[in-house]
Amino acid sequence: MALAQRLEMRQGQSLVMTPQLQQAIKLLQLSNLELADYVTQELERNPLLERDDRDSGPAEEPPSAAEQSSASETLDSALTREDYSRAEDMDASHEDMYAERETPGEAGSAAPLADWTTLRSGPRIDGDESALEGALASAVTLKDHLLDQLSIAALDGEARLIAASIIDAVDEAGYMRADIEEMAARLGAPTERVLAVLKTVQGFEPTGVAARDLAECLALQLREKGRCDPAMETFLQHLDMVARRDIAGLTSICGVDAEDIADMIAEIRTLTPKPGLAFGSEPVQPVVPDVFVREAVDGGWHVELNSDTLPRLLVNARYYSKVSSSARDKDSKNYLTECLNNANWLVKSLDQRARTIMKVASEIVRQQDGFLTYGVRHLRPLNLRTIADAIGMHESTVSRVTSNKYIATPRGVFELKYFFTASIQSLDGGESHSAEAVRDRIREMIDNESAAEILSDDRIVALLTADGVNIARRTVAKYREALRIPSSVERRRLKHCESAPISYR
Repeated sequence: MALAQRLEMRQGQSLVMTPQLQQAIKLLQLSNLELADYVTQELERNPLLERDDRDSGPAEEPPSAAEQSSASETLDSALTREDYSRAEDMDASHEDMYAERETPGEAGSAAPLADWTTLRSGPRIDGDESALEGALASAVTLKDHLLDQLSIAALDGEARLIAASIIDAVDEAGYMRADIEEMAARLGAPTERVLAVLKTVQGFEPTGVAARDLAECLALQLREKGRCDPAMETFLQHLDMVARRDIAGLTSICGVDAEDIADMIAEIRTLTPKPGLAFGSEPVQPVVPDVFVREAVDGGWHVELNSDTLPRLLVNARYYSKVSSSARDKDSKNYLTECLNNANWLVKSLDQRARTIMKVASEIVRQQDGFLTYGVRHLRPLNLRTIADAIGMHESTVSRVTSNKYIATPRGVFELKYFFTASIQSLDGGESHSAEAVRDRIREMIDNESAAEILSDDRIVALLTADGVNIARRTVAKYREALRIPSSVERRRLKHCESAPISYR
């Protein structure tokens, strides 16, 4: 077969993602906190961007209205027609167009040991009232408390290094989560040596810290009280039987009577299962809703965006005109032009993000009107395709919009993805049932059961089938386990052991 060279022209279509389009897609999936951080970084990078702190008033128009109109049409059409479900991989093949560069001296250089300003210390409070308030209000963390005790412990250098590694592996609850053998291999120390140091750390306050499981945590506290006899040690090794209220099995294994078992249970109830929680931890960030839903005067629902979570930016066109007129070299002009284009596109992307969230939230409210009016029992089965077809966008766009976004309703604050539930077919061929609504019915059935009639999974299936829900027994068991509800055997034992009603909400 002869080989020859020739020229051919082929016409084809391919999906090309510009850096600006990548930016617009990334903004869709950011939460309001992540978006605020992103906008702050852009304000530091781009000299033409300004934060709009005015209460009202239109944003300053960029110089080229035709260019912004073209960008708007491009972004709208891209989010409507194209599938960007794999766009999360775009950062692997495209370098971030706004990547920060390290300034000399910020990284890769170690401070000299003689520089005492590099030593760790508390916040400076000289003439700074806010720093003083922060120093007084900050709570001591568990790690700091353990390190303070380590600093005065009678240990050699090697033992201190091992103890510091153990303290680093202690979580907020006070448990040591690392594997001893892996830690010994990483530190190059014998396993027996690591275990010996672990015993020393377990002697620190609070009692029970650095335990590897609940039984060890309770045993440490009981040994301090002098109450850990052989029967109690056997009792702690079978805490799973305690959870099941298997009193007969415990009396047989521990070699004591039922009265002693009752005393042991009362004893461990006085202990602290999570000793580390007594110390400060990182503050929990409250959920800030992106959308508010309020009941309208006409009986409908009014949907509005939370303006506090929407960044308001302006493009300083006057500054651009002033600086560009004085720019003489080509690189400076190109830099200013790039900053202007990026600023215009960011403002447009933020506006498009807000409008897309509004579209999706409004359609979700329309679809789930029964839930807002009557409760979770009237939650309808819903998927991404239904919303995407209703608002004329692609499923991947709806998926990104509903990620990490929250909506405040009269029934509470929910993530937008909460309203997307699987469907369970109806026996009579009617409207399908939402899986979340079925789970709520299962939970209510079990909450209302009496000690004389504990509902088994088969009985729950029969009750749901009588109501027209086509559900299998394994599905009921899966939903019950997801709700962390014990089996009927364990619930019957709990009902007999405790007279107070038990709620699994």
